[in-house]
Amino acid sequence: MLSAKRIGNRIVGNPEQTVTTISTETYLKGLVKDPRHEAVNYLTSLFPILGWITRYNFGWLTGDLIAGLTVGMVLVPQGMSYATLATLPPQYGLYSSFVGVLTYCFFATSKDVSIGPVAVMSQTMAQIIIYVDSRYPDKWSSPQIATTVAFVCGFIVLGIGLLRLGWLVELIPAPAVSGYMTGSAINIVAGQVPNLMGITGFNTRAATYEVIINTLKGLPSTNLNAAWGLTGLFSLYAISITCNQLSKRYPRRARLLFFVSVTRNAFVVIVLTIAAWLYCRHRETRSGKYPISILKTVPAGFQDVGAPVIDSELVKALAPQFPVATIILLLEHIAIAKSFGRVNGYKINPNQELIAIGVTNTLGTLFHAYPATGSFSRSALKSQSGVRTPLAGIVTAMVVIVALYGLTPAFYWIPNAGLSAVIIHAVAGLVASPSQVYTYWRVSPLEFIIWLAAVLVTVFSSIENGIYTSIASSFALLLIRLAHPRGYFIGKVTLTRNSTESREVFVPFCRDGVTNQYVKVDPPTPGVIVYRFEESYLYPNCSIVNSAIVDYVKENMRRGIDFSTIQMADRPWNDPGPTRGNSQTAEVANNERPVLHAIVLDFSGVSHIDTTAVQALVDTRNEVQKWANRPVEFHFATILSPWIRRALVAAGFGVGTPAIELSSEIASVVPYHGGRREKSWGDIPSSGFEDIEAHSESLPPASGTVPIVPIETPFFHFDLASAVHAAEAGVEKPGERAETPPAKYI
Repeated sequence: MLSAKRIGNRIVGNPEQTVTTISTETYLKGLVKDPRHEAVNYLTSLFPILGWITRYNFGWLTGDLIAGLTVGMVLVPQGMSYATLATLPPQYGLYSSFVGVLTYCFFATSKDVSIGPVAVMSQTMAQIIIYVDSRYPDKWSSPQIATTVAFVCGFIVLGIGLLRLGWLVELIPAPAVSGYMTGSAINIVAGQVPNLMGITGFNTRAATYEVIINTLKGLPSTNLNAAWGLTGLFSLYAISITCNQLSKRYPRRARLLFFVSVTRNAFVVIVLTIAAWLYCRHRETRSGKYPISILKTVPAGFQDVGAPVIDSELVKALAPQFPVATIILLLEHIAIAKSFGRVNGYKINPNQELIAIGVTNTLGTLFHAYPATGSFSRSALKSQSGVRTPLAGIVTAMVVIVALYGLTPAFYWIPNAGLSAVIIHAVAGLVASPSQVYTYWRVSPLEFIIWLAAVLVTVFSSIENGIYTSIASSFALLLIRLAHPRGYFIGKVTLTRNSTESREVFVPFCRDGVTNQYVKVDPPTPGVIVYRFEESYLYPNCSIVNSAIVDYVKENMRRGIDFSTIQMADRPWNDPGPTRGNSQTAEVANNERPVLHAIVLDFSGVSHIDTTAVQALVDTRNEVQKWANRPVEFHFATILSPWIRRALVAAGFGVGTPAIELSSEIASVVPYHGGRREKSWGDIPSSGFEDIEAHSESLPPASGTVPIVPIETPFFHFDLASAVHAAEAGVEKPGERAETPPAKYI
């Protein structure tokens, strides 16, 4: 059995004497300690309500009742308004509203978020319906298309949540989400102004700039609908502004004024509906039309509750539209939930929130609801109303049920212009404020550009393209930051206090915009280079780091080979050295440079390393040793992960292996055998050189002391100061072999 194991090690190239490193078995055992316990925790985490429902009390009930009723009064008119925005009958907005608020409370990790119809999703839904109708005219009804989108996207989001892939949402930064939401809000407002004014004769679903231009052209054709629309919009803003100002002037009345402001949507819709009824009830034409556009019949209760009809051909037709609909469901909800969790001092679980969204939309198809997600305006209202738990959603659902079964006859006379006023008033709050946009610029100009690009593309193209633009530009910025890492060659600064205490710190030679530019930075001992990584060392950026270190060595360290003694025919084609006329001058300048002895790499900013990066580090070692024509020590400071240590040991770093015995390739794509190589210091007999990495092991630690870093890896150091001191120790005694760096004890 032992011989078989030895043969296997020889086949895969595993050395018989190895340094102790982390094993895959150890990692897996630490990852899953008790599978049964983990499975139970996973199942119970799917129902967060179990964690707080047993502690529910009357104090919480009061807050939930007030918040639930308040949100319900806003949700009913908004739900019908957003359904008309999605080109669906108004009752479908109430279906989505009911299912959203009722289902969410059982799966929520946020007490503030209110799920239901939202403006951006409704506008996107309208575009999807137009997309399908243009390719398959009159083949499927609008409600069936909307229900199918909700069903498929709900299952996609549910799967992402169940598989715990919610971290994918974190790849989209806040400015990108704000950009497409701002552009979408402008798009929706521009599309609702014609309905507000009674202007017709053009496509209000076209690009935003076209709608604005056509609206301005159509102003002379404004009709009687504007009397209801403009009055409603003015009243909504007047009530809101007046209540806010009075709250500042009379703080004791702030709570009362808040609830007065909250009822403005319901109040304005009721007043406009009464006015429409008084004006239109005796003015019906023979064709059944009225002087203004009104909502007309809204069926009472739930119609055709049951399993949804999912047509496979319709699913294929909708396939190109599923990504954008799913992204809206994900991003908008998670952004809102995180925002309110941050404001109110609790932490949400993104995976569980995605499960809540998925369940809401899949179950909603049983009621023929269309896609629903978190609403910013209603969530803010719910939070300000003093909600205590997610159970407030049940109270809101009761309000929607009452409206569905008891108020639908009154909905007949609701003016559509009034609903447009409600939409404009709600959506305008999604536009980023100037101070918010300026903050993006102050924090990160590149992310401000992403925000601006998302807004412009949404305005001049479509919401779908705006979303894709924000996501694509965010990924591009992420890749650029990863592929172009920051790294510095650093020197020492001695800090003193009271002329008695002093310590060394290491800062970049170049101006970094952080340290004082007038502080003198002392270089390390000649022959020692110190380089600090500020990103993980991975395949996208390893070549740049390799080039930076090698180029620095060639510019500042002595070349170990005297090219004046080498014939032109024997020189490498890519590095022929100085010309014959300049060889003497070049040799003098070269001899003035220090001999490269050691390179210290500060890994305090490296959290991950991969195979390609390790190969690049091996290439760096080979290139600098070829330039110096001698072995070069590589010291590593502050290794953060046992997997980084394992990868470096596999490449022969840190363990004192003679450099002439190390392979020049550990991650070859295609095995290479034979061929002519350029001559290097490794081709010279080892008797002429004493390998500075071939140290003997240190003595065992003294009794009562423990090494902070294992002595079997003497070139791995706990901190940067000890790494630099160890590297400089070999330079301080020229002519002598550098000893193994001393072990660190605690």
